[in-house]
Amino acid sequence: MKIGNHQFNTPIILAPMAGVTDRPFRDLCYQLGADLCISEMVTAEKHLWNSRKTQLRLNHQGEQGIRSVQIAGTDPEKLATAARFNVDHGAQIIDINMGCPAKKVCNVQAGSALLKNEPLVADILASVVKAVDVPVTLKIRTGWDHNNKNAVRIANIAEQSGIQALSVHGRTRADAYKGEAEYETIAAVKQAVSIPVIANGDITNPEKAMAVLKYTSADALMIGRAAQGNPWIFSQIKHYLANGDLLTLPDNQQICQVLTAHLENLYDFYGELSGVRIARKHIGWYLKGQQGFEAFRQQVNRVDEAATQLELISHFFIQQQTLTTRAA
Repeated sequence: MKIGNHQFNTPIILAPMAGVTDRPFRDLCYQLGADLCISEMVTAEKHLWNSRKTQLRLNHQGEQGIRSVQIAGTDPEKLATAARFNVDHGAQIIDINMGCPAKKVCNVQAGSALLKNEPLVADILASVVKAVDVPVTLKIRTGWDHNNKNAVRIANIAEQSGIQALSVHGRTRADAYKGEAEYETIAAVKQAVSIPVIANGDITNPEKAMAVLKYTSADALMIGRAAQGNPWIFSQIKHYLANGDLLTLPDNQQICQVLTAHLENLYDFYGELSGVRIARKHIGWYLKGQQGFEAFRQQVNRVDEAATQLELISHFFIQQQTLTTRAA
């Protein structure tokens, strides 16, 4: 599979997720086997580019892998300008968001709401592709509701417009994240176009990854929520696809090491106070299901100092080791 000059072999890709796929998390996922990591979406509204949030999303300093930046908006000219702006700030791939189901995005007719307006989709794609000399990719859903699944038509428009790869989440806009993803539409899209198709939605483990690849004949897989607190999923899936057996799951010592390094990168990137607060959700994802976690979460979420947060994490894993030893 190729995206411009970037060559991949059945890549496992980190999905763009607002508030999650910041530079520290992308760096971590690259280290643990992701082939491509897509940034949080950057708005096409120019007046917001100087905000602290957008400035951080534009920060690719020292980023380890391919820099793929997702942009979001509704105006073809503004999106073209946003694409050029991001390329000037280091983006090597531009991804266009037509998959986000969030109300605040769809209420301004952006994200997956665009799927209702196929002529506008065509105008946006043509405008952005023409604006930059890097590959442009597109992320969509299967349609806006179960009676209006138009992913195949959108895929044909994308191919004709010069889009170089298409990610399809197996839900409609109306589904949001409810229910189960379906893959029939992704398979139909793959049959309809010759550009690479990336399957997304509910790919939570290596066995599911294999099943989705076989069913859809997709060129790649995209992992979203399943990577939260589990950045090992990329290497686990790649190993299973290559060898047919499962890697050993990380033990508590490995989880502690990776989590600690992740938190330290968050503090460095955001500053201590913001880093500590952003770290709380990641701690919840990493430690969910561990014995005594609910009580621990209440304690750690009251902390605003990085050193204290790290100390509590270390103590929590020591307790986990003690509990494991006693159980044995």
